Amino acid sequence: MSIYRIGIFCLTAGLLYGSEDSSKRLQASAEVLSEAMSAPDKGIPQDLLDKAECIVIVPGLKKGAFIVGAKYGKGFISCRHHPGFGWSAPAGVVVEGGSFGFQIGGSETDVIMLVMNKRGAEKLLSSKFTVGADASVAAGPVGRTASADTDAKMHAEILTYSRSRGVFAGVALNGATLRPDKDSNQELYGNSGRSNKEIVMGESDAPPAASALMAELSKYSAHKD
Repeated sequence: MSIYRIGIFCLTAGLLYGSEDSSKRLQASAEVLSEAMSAPDKGIPQDLLDKAECIVIVPGLKKGAFIVGAKYGKGFISCRHHPGFGWSAPAGVVVEGGSFGFQIGGSETDVIMLVMNKRGAEKLLSSKFTVGADASVAAGPVGRTASADTDAKMHAEILTYSRSRGVFAGVALNGATLRPDKDSNQELYGNSGRSNKEIVMGESDAPPAASALMAELSKYSAHKD
């Protein structure tokens, strides 16, 4: 990829996200989760959310306007408090790349990742993480009748979903890279310099802007199975 094309993509990403602050993305994340869980026959199975160690929500991940296949989005990760009751304060993440495509059509999609065990959570909270390389990934089953398919998926450390044009689907999000969103974390938590691991695994209080997301997480899965 030429320096020119990289520059265009970075400029495009900045234009796409410069006007969307963390508070708006937190609210959008809450709405994505609510819609994913409020349609049991077409959304994420309740038993999978109840088993998850962490969740990543990226509202409106977009295709690059000038580079075919380029993808970029910002979202948040939250993990279970131990011994499994309640959820941590959200930490910002940036998602780049990935070979999952936009199967349902359209130029943007919402993405949800369920991290199913502690090993996957620890890797996800590192400084840089690649889905499918640093942890195994599979397309998540959808709907109440997905239980038969769930057992076959449970060997995966991460189950991934996308929503485009109102339709949820499981999708194997291979090759996407996640890294901490330091700008969002600074906006939400001040100049503390805390890492994502320190925010999620520590005693950070969720900021007021995250109240809707925290309420949705507690509503749909207050404790881990």
